[in-house]
Amino acid sequence: MKLKELIVLSACLLLFAGCKQETRQVVDNGYNLMELGTSDRELSVKYSTSLQGRQDVEIRPQVSGTITQVLVKEGAKVRKGQTLFVIDPVPYEAALQTAKAAVATAEANVATAELNLEGRQQLFDQQVISDFELRTSQNNLRTAEAALEQARAQEVNAANSLSYTNVTSPVDGVAGITSYRVGALVSSSITQPLVNVSDNSVVYAYFSMGEKQVLSLTRQYGSLQNALDSMPPVVLQLNDGSLYETKGKIDVISGIVDNQTGAVSLRAVFDNKDGRLMSGGSANVIIPYVKKDCIVIPQEATFEIQDKVYAYKVVDGKAQSVQLTVFEINNGREYIVESGLSVGDVIVAEGAGLLREGTVVSNQEAE
Repeated sequence: MKLKELIVLSACLLLFAGCKQETRQVVDNGYNLMELGTSDRELSVKYSTSLQGRQDVEIRPQVSGTITQVLVKEGAKVRKGQTLFVIDPVPYEAALQTAKAAVATAEANVATAELNLEGRQQLFDQQVISDFELRTSQNNLRTAEAALEQARAQEVNAANSLSYTNVTSPVDGVAGITSYRVGALVSSSITQPLVNVSDNSVVYAYFSMGEKQVLSLTRQYGSLQNALDSMPPVVLQLNDGSLYETKGKIDVISGIVDNQTGAVSLRAVFDNKDGRLMSGGSANVIIPYVKKDCIVIPQEATFEIQDKVYAYKVVDGKAQSVQLTVFEINNGREYIVESGLSVGDVIVAEGAGLLREGTVVSNQEAE
């Protein structure tokens, strides 16, 4: 061979070696063979989740009394500060008036004590009374001032108690079912709340991920926070099998492993402006991801023995079984091979379950 031809041949070989290896189909008499390369696959993994609204608030009375008005409509939207129930205010109005009268009395006592102290001070300056009598007047003023502060505090408490007779919603949300009606006697110690108000404008989906998966994410991205920032949008599959139109975002990865389950808790958040998602419901969170440069084989190229997956690798023209570690792709037709095969290996691509160890096959490339 001439020198020029050798140079051209060498260049072609180097160019071929530098190209990314891809899976190629090889045929022989009756056998469909495959030379393995690498490719990318978009995958998804599904996790069971429980749904909770942004806030589920139990509305309870803070004072005792008889309900005189029920202003909430069950299942209706309510606004923060809206009055839901009214408890009989009459005894609390009377208590407030009594507290105000006590404040007025205490203010008068302070004024009297100030006058007494002023007169005692003048007499003391003229050396008519002793230091003991002056100090006694000073203490009387302090006592009157303390009584005034106590009366004012009681007035504030009475005013608060009166305000609590209007039971209001602390959040925007949707009212639940209530069993309380006008005439019911309630108190702060009732076991069942007056009503529940759920803020479902945003719904949280709580689910768990295995510790190994979380550690893998940490290794891949360097930290939990980096993994959280790199998480793709997630999809919510509802209990009827339908997919929720609005995608969500994983916003929390717990840094604590549950000792009993060995899992780590995560939370995804979804907008729920139309109210389609209900707090307390169940669903599945679907997380998509891309697996790059992986070896992909058809499931029909494998067979199982006692829950272990095998394939036939072509060695010296014969079929040789190898045990594989595989990851099942969601399309149900392919496996990602994690161990057992390498790039460049040739396998029997279909009908593996019908072959026997040592069957003679060929690996000539199809034209």
